[in-house]
Parts: sequence; structure tokens; C-alpha cells
Amino acid sequence: MKTFEELGVATNIRKAIEEMGYENPMPVQEEVIPYLLGETSDIIALAQTGTGKTAAFGLPVLQQINVKENVPQALILCPTRELCLQIAGDLADYSKYIDHLRVLPVYGGSSIESQIKSLKRGVQIIVATPGRLIDLINRKTVDLTNVRYVVLDEADEMLNMGFTESIDEILSKVPAERKMLLFSATMPKEIAKITKKYMQNPKEITIGRKNEGSNNVKHVYYMVHAKDKYLALKRIADYYPNIYGIVFCRTRRETQEIADKLIQDGYNADSLHGDLSQAQRDYVMQKFRIHNIQLLVATDVAARGLDVDSLTHVINYGLPDDIESYTHRSGRTGRAGKTGTSIAIVHVKEKSKIREIEKIINKKFEQGVIPSGEAICEKQLFNLVDRIEKVKVNEDEISNILPSVYRKLDWLEKEDIIKRVVALEFNRLIDYYREAQEIESPSDRYTREESFPRRRDRERSDRSSGGSRGAERGYSRLFINIGRTDNVNPATLMGLVNDFVPEKVNIGRIDILQNFSFFEVPEKDAQKVISSMSRQEQNGRRISVEVAQGGSGGGDRSGRDRGGFSSQRSDRDRGPRKSSDYKSSSSRSSKPSDKSGHRKGESGRRPKFS
Repeated sequence: MKTFEELGVATNIRKAIEEMGYENPMPVQEEVIPYLLGETSDIIALAQTGTGKTAAFGLPVLQQINVKENVPQALILCPTRELCLQIAGDLADYSKYIDHLRVLPVYGGSSIESQIKSLKRGVQIIVATPGRLIDLINRKTVDLTNVRYVVLDEADEMLNMGFTESIDEILSKVPAERKMLLFSATMPKEIAKITKKYMQNPKEITIGRKNEGSNNVKHVYYMVHAKDKYLALKRIADYYPNIYGIVFCRTRRETQEIADKLIQDGYNADSLHGDLSQAQRDYVMQKFRIHNIQLLVATDVAARGLDVDSLTHVINYGLPDDIESYTHRSGRTGRAGKTGTSIAIVHVKEKSKIREIEKIINKKFEQGVIPSGEAICEKQLFNLVDRIEKVKVNEDEISNILPSVYRKLDWLEKEDIIKRVVALEFNRLIDYYREAQEIESPSDRYTREESFPRRRDRERSDRSSGGSRGAERGYSRLFINIGRTDNVNPATLMGLVNDFVPEKVNIGRIDILQNFSFFEVPEKDAQKVISSMSRQEQNGRRISVEVAQGGSGGGDRSGRDRGGFSSQRSDRDRGPRKSSDYKSSSSRSSKPSDKSGHRKGESGRRPKFS
């Protein structure tokens, strides 16, 4: 392994990074730094988040800045305000012993006037988000004609966020002879287009395999029924007493709902999503960085650029539609040489997606077993014992009160004191899980059957009989006139319900067929879902939702066309059928539920663990 001195890093920069704890270069730094210092061609570097990319481009760029020229010489583009501030802060730390070098972060959500004043005073390095930089360009307050280095950090994220046109405009303002470095965790087609358009014979440096996940991250999935996902999340959080992680949800609404539930159940949690103001986002992130929040519930967009090195877990409450997003999510943990765990809570329909992800990241998922109440209590107990052993005792502070405490407890033996401490801490926890129902996992046979597409003859049968099954007890089975032909999967169907139905609705079993689908909702919510979703549009096509005929037979739907309406009645004449027109039967029993959708015995507040 080479040293930073052997890579050619200057003495004043080495002094700064050694004070920060840098000892030996990480693989991406070892590859990129000498090339940036010695070569003139462009570079494409493919590496996961948290592998030391900022230092890989930051150290050589700093070293080649001419501080006598008080004009922008390097431009670093990144997708979010959080990443912009993090990169600018790191560069300021690296350049601690470089006199007269100024780095300016440029981002939205803060005063543009103060940024303009800083530009007028003169800076050598600009770290910017595309939107705010375009604004400054249009105001003619930033001059990029002297830029010699352009870095696109997390380029795939910027493209996913719709910055393609902004990047085009920005790159048209910098000199053609500039040196360009593109960093990306994945290599989608859009990145290839940028490299072809703006880079000259770039050298590609890949750390690991393309799109591969970090070697420091363990991947685990828990298979549960859709209705049990939140209960599974709580048990996972309880099983890891010192968890410090991000829970990824698919929509803003789901993010807020899960965060609210966790808070109500006694967890140190909060939400991060696009509906929050910048001030609210900053407040939540500050609490998370100082560990006042253990679980941050976030959407993919809100978490982009979030840089926290010590995450123990990333939890996928729902798998993302694209595998690249999973790579970015899991890359939030296992950073800076530390290990981490990426957990996916999935239902039966998502089993095939797990296999797809495994192929891309070249890692195998472990199938986890939802912890039992007994296992959770034992894990929490040993965590308490560990904390007691390691607690720092300040003798001077407590010496005056200890004699009184000794006299008060003198009649108790050591074993009695230990028992009482444990009981005081864990009676609530033990009582909580004593009555809790264990979470039922789908059987292997059920999993195998649901992991494969149904045949056409099975589809016809399901279509005519409401899916060849009745709804689960307490649920209504609904028909919707979109299916796999419309690029619908369980996740997108749940997203449609979240988008169109004004209040929270629990969704049970989902069956996606070729031209239509079935899904189950609580009986009390069925009419609300039907009225809210019917005649909405999905990709320009009008949606129809109605109660499906029972799985025990009860009628023939074969007269329906692909749109889900009877061929004997027009769309205008057709009204929603009443639930009383159908017979529903339950094919399997379920646990009693309370109003919030939690199983009986797990609906109360979680005891707070100190």
C-alpha cells in the first residue's frame, strides 16, 4: 500500500489530512490522485458512496490551484445542498495550511446576495448545485472562463434528479480545454451520453465491479406479509438496541406516516422528505448527525447527498423500482472502512426483485428470521449489562450522596440489587412482548407459487372469480383495470392508492395480472378507495376500481373488456356496484386488528429503552 507522499501529495496538504486522521490512501484515492496530478486526459471514476471520493479529487485539485489568481479555477458540481456543504467543508479542512485559498459553496435555500458578494471578493474553487449556479450565470455574477478543472460528483444522482439540461448549459460556459472528472456509483446510459459528449478519450477507473455494492455491507431480507411490514420494522429496531440508520420509504406520505408511528411508539425517529422546508430539513439533519435521532425515515430524493459515516443500518421499507437506487441506499452504510447492514423488508411479490439485485451488485442476500419477543428481550438485557460495565463513574460528583445510597440498600444482597435493576428496566419490555403475536412468515410453497407469473388460463380463471380466492377476513378485494401491460407492480399500485386516496389505507394482498389486478383493503375503507381512485388517470389512461367477485365463485367476469367494464354497458351508464351485490368468503383466518392496523398485542407504545 502506498502512502500519500508516494502518491505525490504536497507537504502542506499532507500535514492537514494527517491531523484529520488520514493515514493511508483508500483504493479510489490511490488510483485517482496520481493520475490527476500527472496526466492531462479526462477521468471517469466508478466507486461507491463512502469510499473516499472527496479526497480523491479534492487533494490533487487543491494542489494545482494558483492562489495568486483570484478567479474560479475549479468547479465541482453535486446534486444536493447537503453534499455541497460537505464537500466544501472537507476542502476547507484539506487546505488548512494553504494561504489565501478560498472555497465557496453555492446552493439554493440560502441568500444568493451573500454568495454574489463572496464571488465578487474572489474565490478559486466553487462547489455548486446546478440550479443555483445557473441562476448566478443568468445574473452574470459568476465567470467560468478560467476554470481548468470540472468535477461531476454523484453524476448519476444529478441525472436522476433531472439536471441534464442544467449540466449541458453549465459545461457550455467552461473552456473546452478544461480537465474533467466524473464520479458515479453506477454507470447508466445517461452517464455514457455525457462522457461521449463532453469528455475526450477518458480513462475509466473502476473500484470493484460496475454497479457493485460495497464489500463492507451485509445484505439481509425479511419476508413478511404486506400488512406486517411495520411490525417487522419495529422488531428489527428493537433487536438492534444501538441502531443508527435510515429507513427508506417510497413516497412522502408513507415516509411521514412511518416516522409518526415510530415516534408514537417511543422510538427516537424523524422524517426527511420533499414537503419539508429547508429550515426543517437542516434541523432534522442536525439532530440526526449528533445522534439525537436513531432512525431517520426518508425518501430517496431527500437522502441524496446525505453524508454520515457511522450508519449501522439501512432499512428498505420498500424496495425501489430501479436497482441503482438500491445501490445508493445500501452505500449509505459500511462507509470509511466500517461495516454496515442493508435490510430489505419485502413481501412475497418482491422476491424476484431480490434476485435481480443480487445479480447486479454481485452479492448474496441472507434471508433473516424476524426476531422473537424472547430474543429481543435477551438482546436488550445484554445491551443494558454492557452499558453498566462501560459507564464512566465520576467519583467526585457522587461521593457525597453515595453513603446515603449504601445505607438505603444495605439490607439487599448483590444478587437482589441486580434483579431489581433488570426488572426496573425490562418489566415494561417483557410485558409488551409477552402478549405480542409472533409475525407469520409466508410459507416456502406460497413463496414459490407467487414468485412466478401466472399462466393465461390461470389468469382467465382468476379474472372470472376475483383471483380464485376470497378476501382476508375484515378486508374487501377490489378489482382495478391496470396490470403488467401497464407496467404496474405491487409498489406502483400502492403508490397510486397513496396518491389518490386522501387518508391512510392499509393494503393487504396484491395480485398483479397481465391486464388487470386485484388488491385488498379494509372493508371500512373499500368505498372510499373506489370513489377516490375511479376515473383518475395513470399514464393517460382512466382508472376503474370496483369490488371484485368473491373467490368462492359467484359470477362470471368474462364479459369484461380490457378496460374492466362490462361490454353490455357504457362507461357513462356504469356506476360502482354495491358491496352487497357480492358474496365474499375468507380463505384464511387472520389476527384481530385494532383501528391503526396493528395486530392485537403489538398496537401499544413501545417501552422506551434508556
